[in-house]
Amino acid sequence: MVQPILKTAVRNFKALFKADAFEGMLLIAVAIVAMVVANSAVNHAYHELFHGELWDRNLFKLNTLHLWINDGLMAIFFFVVGLEVKREIINGNLSDPKARTLPVLAAIAGMAVPVLVFLVVTGGDAQVRAGMAIPAATDIAFAMGVIGLLGTRVPGPLRLFLLTVAIVDDIGAVAIIAIFYSTPYLPWLIASLAVLGVMIAMNRMRVGSMALYVLAALVLWYCVLNSGVHATIAGVLAALTIPMRKPNGDSMLEDMEHALVPWNAYIVVPIFGFANAGVDISEIGIDGLLEPLPLAVAAGLVVGKQLGIFSCVWASVKLGIVPKPPGCTWPEIWGVTILCGIGFTMSLFIGELAFPTNRLLIDEAKIGILTGSLISAVLGYVVLRFTTTHPEMKDDPYDPVV
Repeated sequence: MVQPILKTAVRNFKALFKADAFEGMLLIAVAIVAMVVANSAVNHAYHELFHGELWDRNLFKLNTLHLWINDGLMAIFFFVVGLEVKREIINGNLSDPKARTLPVLAAIAGMAVPVLVFLVVTGGDAQVRAGMAIPAATDIAFAMGVIGLLGTRVPGPLRLFLLTVAIVDDIGAVAIIAIFYSTPYLPWLIASLAVLGVMIAMNRMRVGSMALYVLAALVLWYCVLNSGVHATIAGVLAALTIPMRKPNGDSMLEDMEHALVPWNAYIVVPIFGFANAGVDISEIGIDGLLEPLPLAVAAGLVVGKQLGIFSCVWASVKLGIVPKPPGCTWPEIWGVTILCGIGFTMSLFIGELAFPTNRLLIDEAKIGILTGSLISAVLGYVVLRFTTTHPEMKDDPYDPVV
Protein backbone atom coordinates (compact mmCIF):
# COMPACT_ATOMS: atom_id res chain seq x y z
CA MET A 1 0.00 0.00 0.00
CA VAL A 2 2.75 2.44 0.98
CA GLN A 3 4.95 1.63 -2.00
CA PRO A 4 2.37 2.53 -4.73
CA ILE A 5 1.54 5.77 -2.92
CA LEU A 6 5.22 6.65 -2.63
CA LYS A 7 5.80 5.75 -6.25
CA THR A 8 2.92 8.02 -7.37
CA ALA A 9 4.18 10.86 -5.17
CA VAL A 10 7.69 10.62 -6.63
CA ARG A 11 6.30 10.53 -10.17
CA ASN A 12 4.11 13.58 -9.58
CA PHE A 13 7.04 15.45 -8.00
CA LYS A 14 9.22 14.66 -11.03
CA ALA A 15 6.40 15.81 -13.34
CA LEU A 16 6.54 19.28 -11.80
CA PHE A 17 10.00 19.80 -13.24
CA LYS A 18 9.13 18.90 -16.82
CA ALA A 19 9.28 22.04 -18.98
CA ASP A 20 5.57 22.36 -19.74
CA ALA A 21 4.47 21.65 -16.18
CA PHE A 22 7.05 23.96 -14.61
CA GLU A 23 6.07 26.89 -16.82
CA GLY A 24 2.43 26.49 -15.81
CA MET A 25 3.24 26.14 -12.13
CA LEU A 26 5.49 29.20 -12.32
CA LEU A 27 2.61 31.29 -13.67
CA ILE A 28 0.32 30.05 -10.90
CA ALA A 29 2.95 30.91 -8.28
CA VAL A 30 3.50 34.37 -9.77
CA ALA A 31 -0.24 35.11 -9.78
CA ILE A 32 -0.57 34.00 -6.15
CA VAL A 33 2.41 36.09 -5.04
CA ALA A 34 1.07 39.13 -6.90
CA MET A 35 -2.33 38.78 -5.21
CA VAL A 36 -0.74 38.35 -1.77
CA VAL A 37 1.50 41.40 -2.22
CA ALA A 38 -1.35 43.52 -3.60
CA ASN A 39 -3.41 42.75 -0.49
CA SER A 40 -0.62 43.14 2.06
CA ALA A 41 0.95 46.01 3.99
CA VAL A 42 3.29 46.67 1.03
CA ASN A 43 0.39 47.23 -1.38
CA HIS A 44 1.26 50.91 -1.81
CA ALA A 45 4.89 50.09 -2.61
CA TYR A 46 3.74 47.45 -5.13
CA HIS A 47 1.52 50.00 -6.87
CA GLU A 48 4.18 52.70 -6.85
CA LEU A 49 6.80 50.31 -8.21
CA PHE A 50 4.82 49.66 -11.36
CA HIS A 51 2.67 52.79 -11.73
CA GLY A 52 4.82 55.55 -10.25
CA GLU A 53 5.91 58.05 -12.91
CA LEU A 54 9.58 57.88 -13.91
CA TRP A 55 9.52 61.12 -15.93
CA ASP A 56 7.09 63.42 -17.69
CA ARG A 57 5.04 61.59 -20.35
CA ASN A 58 5.79 64.36 -22.86
CA LEU A 59 9.48 63.42 -22.65
CA PHE A 60 8.80 59.78 -23.52
CA LYS A 61 5.41 58.08 -23.42
CA LEU A 62 6.61 55.00 -21.53
CA ASN A 63 6.94 56.80 -18.21
CA THR A 64 6.12 53.95 -15.80
CA LEU A 65 7.61 50.53 -15.22
CA HIS A 66 4.19 49.04 -15.96
CA LEU A 67 4.18 50.64 -19.43
CA TRP A 68 7.73 49.43 -20.10
CA ILE A 69 6.64 45.90 -19.23
CA ASN A 70 3.37 45.91 -21.19
CA ASP A 71 4.56 47.89 -24.23
CA GLY A 72 8.25 47.02 -24.23
CA LEU A 73 9.06 43.72 -22.56
CA MET A 74 5.91 42.07 -23.90
CA ALA A 75 7.06 42.88 -27.44
CA ILE A 76 9.51 40.01 -26.90
CA PHE A 77 6.59 37.74 -25.99
CA PHE A 78 4.76 38.71 -29.16
CA PHE A 79 7.95 38.33 -31.19
CA VAL A 80 8.24 34.72 -29.99
CA VAL A 81 4.54 34.19 -30.79
CA GLY A 82 5.20 35.50 -34.30
CA LEU A 83 8.19 33.19 -34.77
CA GLU A 84 6.14 30.23 -33.58
CA VAL A 85 3.22 31.07 -35.85
CA LYS A 86 5.46 31.45 -38.93
CA ARG A 87 7.24 28.16 -38.20
CA GLU A 88 3.94 26.34 -37.73
CA ILE A 89 2.52 27.75 -40.97
CA ILE A 90 5.60 26.91 -43.05
CA ASN A 91 6.50 23.44 -41.81
CA GLY A 92 4.50 22.75 -38.65
CA ASN A 93 0.98 21.81 -37.57
CA LEU A 94 -0.59 24.62 -39.61
CA SER A 95 1.19 23.72 -42.85
CA ASP A 96 -1.11 20.80 -43.70
CA PRO A 97 -4.62 22.00 -44.69
CA LYS A 98 -6.21 18.77 -43.49
CA ALA A 99 -4.42 18.80 -40.15
CA ARG A 100 -5.20 22.44 -39.41
CA THR A 101 -8.89 22.40 -40.34
CA LEU A 102 -10.21 21.13 -37.00
CA PRO A 103 -8.08 23.28 -34.66
CA VAL A 104 -8.65 26.40 -36.78
CA LEU A 105 -12.43 25.91 -36.77
CA ALA A 106 -12.34 25.10 -33.04
CA ALA A 107 -10.25 28.17 -32.26
CA ILE A 108 -12.62 30.46 -34.16
CA ALA A 109 -15.60 29.04 -32.28
CA GLY A 110 -13.59 29.23 -29.07
CA MET A 111 -13.11 32.97 -29.58
CA ALA A 112 -16.64 33.78 -30.79
CA VAL A 113 -18.74 31.96 -28.17
CA PRO A 114 -16.96 33.49 -25.11
CA VAL A 115 -17.70 36.92 -26.59
CA LEU A 116 -21.38 35.99 -26.87
CA VAL A 117 -21.42 34.67 -23.30
CA PHE A 118 -19.77 37.90 -22.12
CA LEU A 119 -22.41 40.02 -23.87
CA VAL A 120 -25.25 37.91 -22.47
CA VAL A 121 -23.99 38.11 -18.88
CA THR A 122 -23.34 41.86 -19.07
CA GLY A 123 -26.61 42.52 -20.88
CA GLY A 124 -24.71 44.43 -23.53
CA ASP A 125 -23.74 47.13 -21.01
CA ALA A 126 -21.91 49.81 -23.01
CA GLN A 127 -19.62 50.64 -20.08
CA VAL A 128 -17.95 47.22 -20.13
CA ARG A 129 -18.52 46.24 -23.76
CA ALA A 130 -14.89 47.00 -24.60
CA GLY A 131 -13.89 43.99 -22.50
CA MET A 132 -15.80 41.41 -24.54
CA ALA A 133 -12.58 40.09 -26.13
CA ILE A 134 -10.94 39.40 -22.76
CA PRO A 135 -12.11 35.74 -22.49
CA ALA A 136 -11.31 35.01 -26.16
CA ALA A 137 -7.67 33.93 -25.66
CA THR A 138 -6.02 30.73 -24.37
CA ASP A 139 -2.75 30.80 -22.43
CA ILE A 140 -0.41 28.26 -24.06
CA ALA A 141 2.07 27.96 -21.18
CA PHE A 142 -0.59 27.61 -18.50
CA ALA A 143 -2.71 25.08 -20.44
CA MET A 144 0.26 22.99 -21.54
CA GLY A 145 1.54 23.13 -17.97
CA VAL A 146 -1.59 21.37 -16.75
CA ILE A 147 -1.19 18.82 -19.55
CA GLY A 148 2.41 18.33 -18.42
CA LEU A 149 1.25 17.43 -14.91
CA LEU A 150 -0.82 14.61 -16.37
CA GLY A 151 2.24 13.00 -17.95
CA THR A 152 1.45 10.44 -20.66
CA ARG A 153 -2.21 10.17 -19.71
CA VAL A 154 -3.23 12.64 -22.41
CA PRO A 155 -3.01 11.20 -25.96
CA GLY A 156 -0.50 12.82 -28.30
CA PRO A 157 -3.14 13.97 -30.82
CA LEU A 158 -4.97 15.87 -28.07
CA ARG A 159 -1.77 17.61 -26.94
CA LEU A 160 -1.20 18.63 -30.55
CA PHE A 161 -4.81 19.79 -30.86
CA LEU A 162 -4.56 21.96 -27.72
CA LEU A 163 -1.26 23.48 -28.84
CA THR A 164 -2.58 24.29 -32.31
CA VAL A 165 -5.82 25.79 -30.99
CA ALA A 166 -3.79 27.98 -28.61
CA ILE A 167 -1.53 29.14 -31.46
CA VAL A 168 -4.52 30.07 -33.65
CA ASP A 169 -6.00 31.79 -30.58
CA ASP A 170 -2.84 33.87 -30.34
CA ILE A 171 -3.20 34.90 -33.98
CA GLY A 172 -6.79 35.93 -33.27
CA ALA A 173 -5.78 37.85 -30.15
CA VAL A 174 -3.10 39.76 -32.06
CA ALA A 175 -5.66 40.66 -34.74
CA ILE A 176 -8.12 41.82 -32.06
CA ILE A 177 -5.47 44.05 -30.46
CA ALA A 178 -4.44 45.53 -33.80
CA ILE A 179 -8.01 46.18 -35.02
CA PHE A 180 -10.02 47.05 -31.92
CA TYR A 181 -7.52 48.48 -29.46
CA SER A 182 -5.52 50.79 -31.71
CA THR A 183 -5.95 54.40 -32.90
CA PRO A 184 -3.50 54.90 -35.79
CA TYR A 185 -1.51 58.13 -36.19
CA LEU A 186 -0.74 58.40 -39.91
CA PRO A 187 2.83 59.80 -40.03
CA TRP A 188 4.25 57.21 -37.63
CA LEU A 189 2.12 54.49 -39.23
CA ILE A 190 3.71 55.31 -42.61
CA ALA A 191 7.15 55.19 -40.97
CA SER A 192 6.28 51.79 -39.46
CA LEU A 193 5.22 50.44 -42.84
CA ALA A 194 8.44 51.75 -44.38
CA VAL A 195 10.60 49.96 -41.80
CA LEU A 196 8.53 46.80 -42.23
CA GLY A 197 9.07 47.09 -45.99
CA VAL A 198 12.82 47.27 -45.42
CA MET A 199 12.70 44.12 -43.28
CA ILE A 200 10.70 42.29 -45.94
CA ALA A 201 13.28 43.39 -48.55
CA MET A 202 16.08 42.08 -46.29
CA ASN A 203 14.28 38.74 -46.22
CA ARG A 204 13.89 38.69 -50.01
CA MET A 205 17.56 39.56 -50.44
CA ARG A 206 18.46 36.69 -48.11
CA VAL A 207 20.31 38.92 -45.65
CA GLY A 208 21.87 36.52 -43.15
CA SER A 209 22.82 38.93 -40.34
CA MET A 210 20.70 38.35 -37.24
CA ALA A 211 22.00 41.61 -35.75
CA LEU A 212 20.56 43.64 -38.65
CA TYR A 213 17.13 42.09 -38.14
CA VAL A 214 17.27 42.82 -34.39
CA LEU A 215 18.26 46.44 -35.06
CA ALA A 216 15.48 46.85 -37.64
CA ALA A 217 12.99 45.26 -35.21
CA LEU A 218 13.89 47.82 -32.53
CA VAL A 219 13.37 50.67 -35.00
CA LEU A 220 10.03 49.12 -36.04
CA TRP A 221 8.98 48.84 -32.37
CA TYR A 222 9.74 52.54 -31.79
CA CYS A 223 7.76 53.59 -34.86
CA VAL A 224 4.78 51.40 -33.98
CA LEU A 225 4.90 52.66 -30.37
CA ASN A 226 4.29 56.18 -31.68
CA SER A 227 1.85 55.15 -34.41
CA GLY A 228 -1.16 54.53 -32.17
CA VAL A 229 -1.10 50.80 -32.94
CA HIS A 230 -0.11 48.86 -29.84
CA ALA A 231 3.67 48.52 -29.73
CA THR A 232 3.62 44.75 -29.19
CA ILE A 233 2.21 44.29 -32.71
CA ALA A 234 5.69 45.25 -33.89
CA GLY A 235 6.98 42.04 -32.32
CA VAL A 236 4.68 39.88 -34.42
CA LEU A 237 5.33 41.83 -37.65
CA ALA A 238 9.10 41.72 -37.14
CA ALA A 239 8.99 37.98 -36.47
CA LEU A 240 7.16 37.32 -39.73
CA THR A 241 10.07 38.87 -41.68
CA ILE A 242 12.70 36.61 -40.10
CA PRO A 243 13.91 34.14 -42.77
CA MET A 244 13.51 30.44 -42.18
CA ARG A 245 16.90 29.78 -43.75
CA LYS A 246 20.15 31.71 -43.87
CA PRO A 247 22.43 31.47 -46.94
CA ASN A 248 24.48 28.80 -45.14
CA GLY A 249 21.38 26.64 -44.68
CA ASP A 250 20.89 27.19 -40.95
CA SER A 251 17.48 28.30 -39.71
CA MET A 252 17.65 31.86 -38.37
CA LEU A 253 14.03 31.66 -37.27
CA GLU A 254 14.51 28.49 -35.25
CA ASP A 255 17.78 29.77 -33.78
CA MET A 256 16.00 32.90 -32.58
CA GLU A 257 13.03 30.96 -31.28
CA HIS A 258 15.17 28.48 -29.33
CA ALA A 259 17.25 31.31 -27.88
CA LEU A 260 14.26 33.39 -26.78
CA VAL A 261 11.78 30.75 -25.57
CA PRO A 262 13.46 30.21 -22.15
CA TRP A 263 13.75 33.97 -21.57
CA ASN A 264 10.13 34.37 -22.62
CA ALA A 265 8.84 31.57 -20.39
CA TYR A 266 10.90 32.18 -17.27
CA ILE A 267 11.45 35.95 -17.28
CA VAL A 268 9.17 37.94 -19.63
CA VAL A 269 5.83 36.28 -18.89
CA PRO A 270 6.41 35.91 -15.10
CA ILE A 271 7.39 39.60 -14.82
CA PHE A 272 4.28 40.54 -16.81
CA GLY A 273 2.15 38.29 -14.61
CA PHE A 274 3.54 39.76 -11.39
CA ALA A 275 3.01 43.32 -12.64
CA ASN A 276 -0.54 42.69 -13.86
CA ALA A 277 -2.14 39.96 -11.73
CA GLY A 278 -2.07 41.84 -8.41
CA VAL A 279 -5.51 43.13 -7.42
CA ASP A 280 -6.35 44.89 -4.17
CA ILE A 281 -9.57 43.12 -3.17
CA SER A 282 -10.31 45.73 -0.50
CA GLU A 283 -10.80 48.38 -3.17
CA ILE A 284 -13.31 46.22 -5.02
CA GLY A 285 -15.16 44.80 -2.04
CA ILE A 286 -17.12 41.56 -1.79
CA ASP A 287 -19.99 43.01 -3.80
CA GLY A 288 -17.56 43.95 -6.54
CA LEU A 289 -16.66 40.31 -7.06
CA LEU A 290 -20.25 39.69 -8.17
CA GLU A 291 -20.37 42.60 -10.59
CA PRO A 292 -21.31 41.75 -14.21
CA LEU A 293 -17.77 42.28 -15.56
CA PRO A 294 -15.87 39.68 -13.47
CA LEU A 295 -18.77 37.25 -13.79
CA ALA A 296 -18.90 37.73 -17.57
CA VAL A 297 -15.16 37.23 -17.99
CA ALA A 298 -15.15 34.10 -15.81
CA ALA A 299 -18.24 32.71 -17.55
CA GLY A 300 -16.70 33.41 -20.96
CA LEU A 301 -13.58 31.44 -20.04
CA VAL A 302 -15.22 28.55 -18.19
CA VAL A 303 -18.47 28.15 -20.13
CA GLY A 304 -17.89 29.95 -23.42
CA LYS A 305 -14.55 28.35 -24.28
CA GLN A 306 -15.53 24.73 -23.73
CA LEU A 307 -19.01 25.21 -25.21
CA GLY A 308 -17.65 26.83 -28.36
CA ILE A 309 -14.72 24.47 -28.94
CA PHE A 310 -16.38 21.19 -27.96
CA SER A 311 -19.56 21.97 -29.94
CA CYS A 312 -17.46 22.85 -32.99
CA VAL A 313 -15.39 19.66 -32.73
CA TRP A 314 -18.47 17.49 -32.22
CA ALA A 315 -20.39 19.10 -35.12
CA SER A 316 -17.36 18.96 -37.45
CA VAL A 317 -16.86 15.25 -36.77
CA LYS A 318 -20.54 14.35 -36.98
CA LEU A 319 -20.99 16.27 -40.23
CA GLY A 320 -17.99 14.50 -41.73
CA ILE A 321 -15.95 17.68 -42.20
CA VAL A 322 -12.99 16.20 -40.30
CA PRO A 323 -12.28 12.91 -38.52
CA LYS A 324 -12.13 12.73 -34.75
CA PRO A 325 -8.56 12.99 -33.37
CA PRO A 326 -7.22 9.41 -33.49
CA GLY A 327 -7.18 7.41 -30.27
CA CYS A 328 -9.19 10.05 -28.37
CA THR A 329 -12.53 9.66 -26.61
CA TRP A 330 -15.18 12.36 -26.33
CA PRO A 331 -14.64 12.79 -22.56
CA GLU A 332 -10.91 13.32 -23.22
CA ILE A 333 -11.68 15.90 -25.91
CA TRP A 334 -14.07 17.62 -23.49
CA GLY A 335 -11.35 17.76 -20.85
CA VAL A 336 -8.93 19.46 -23.23
CA THR A 337 -11.57 22.00 -24.33
CA ILE A 338 -12.02 22.94 -20.67
CA LEU A 339 -8.28 23.72 -20.43
CA CYS A 340 -8.72 26.16 -23.31
CA GLY A 341 -10.55 28.35 -20.78
CA ILE A 342 -7.24 29.25 -19.14
CA GLY A 343 -6.81 32.83 -20.30
CA PHE A 344 -4.13 34.42 -18.07
CA THR A 345 -1.42 36.18 -20.16
CA MET A 346 -3.37 37.31 -23.26
CA SER A 347 -6.55 37.96 -21.27
CA LEU A 348 -4.70 40.13 -18.73
CA PHE A 349 -3.07 41.99 -21.61
CA ILE A 350 -6.38 42.66 -23.41
CA GLY A 351 -7.98 43.64 -20.09
CA GLU A 352 -5.40 46.42 -19.66
CA LEU A 353 -6.09 47.67 -23.19
CA ALA A 354 -9.88 47.49 -22.86
CA PHE A 355 -10.14 49.89 -19.92
CA PRO A 356 -7.02 52.10 -20.08
CA THR A 357 -8.43 54.87 -17.88
CA ASN A 358 -10.50 52.86 -15.41
CA ARG A 359 -8.44 50.93 -12.83
CA LEU A 360 -11.59 49.58 -11.14
CA LEU A 361 -12.80 47.87 -14.30
CA ILE A 362 -9.29 46.58 -15.01
CA ASP A 363 -9.15 45.03 -11.53
CA GLU A 364 -12.64 43.56 -11.90
CA ALA A 365 -11.58 42.03 -15.22
CA LYS A 366 -8.47 40.58 -13.56
CA ILE A 367 -10.60 38.93 -10.87
CA GLY A 368 -12.72 37.35 -13.59
CA ILE A 369 -9.62 36.20 -15.51
CA LEU A 370 -7.93 34.66 -12.47
CA THR A 371 -11.14 33.00 -11.28
CA GLY A 372 -12.10 31.64 -14.70
CA SER A 373 -8.57 30.43 -15.43
CA LEU A 374 -8.28 28.68 -12.07
CA ILE A 375 -11.65 26.93 -12.45
CA SER A 376 -10.76 25.86 -16.00
CA ALA A 377 -7.36 24.54 -14.89
CA VAL A 378 -8.71 22.53 -11.95
CA LEU A 379 -11.81 21.25 -13.75
CA GLY A 380 -9.85 20.33 -16.88
CA TYR A 381 -7.22 18.50 -14.83
CA VAL A 382 -9.87 16.53 -12.89
CA VAL A 383 -11.79 15.55 -16.03
CA LEU A 384 -8.63 14.40 -17.83
CA ARG A 385 -7.31 12.68 -14.70
CA PHE A 386 -10.35 10.43 -14.51
CA THR A 387 -11.23 9.97 -18.18
CA THR A 388 -7.86 9.20 -19.76
CA THR A 389 -5.89 5.96 -19.82
CA HIS A 390 -3.04 5.33 -17.39
CA PRO A 391 0.04 4.17 -19.32
CA GLU A 392 2.28 6.01 -16.87
CA MET A 393 1.25 3.52 -14.15
CA LYS A 394 3.37 0.88 -15.87
CA ASP A 395 6.76 0.24 -14.35
CA ASP A 396 9.31 2.80 -15.43
CA PRO A 397 12.85 1.39 -15.56
CA TYR A 398 14.19 4.84 -14.69
CA ASP A 399 11.85 5.29 -11.75
CA PRO A 400 13.73 5.13 -8.42
CA VAL A 401 10.82 3.34 -6.79
CA VAL A 402 10.25 -0.21 -8.09
